[in-house]
Amino acid sequence: MEFTAFVLATAVAHVGFAIFVTAHAKLTAQDAGNWPYLTLLLGLAGVAGYFFYDEIAESGRI
Repeated sequence: MEFTAFVLATAVAHVGFAIFVTAHAKLTAQDAGNWPYLTLLLGLAGVAGYFFYDEIAESGRI
């Protein structure tokens, strides 16, 4: 695979992942926070962070 094709495919995948994270947050009425931006930067690692990062809420509940 040529370098430019690889970079283009990676960029398209990162944008797709970010759209997926944003759509999932809207459909489940969750706050996406900065995860769409992190997903644009990190790709699949951002998606994993969005789904598996548990932040303790202000009420003390997870």
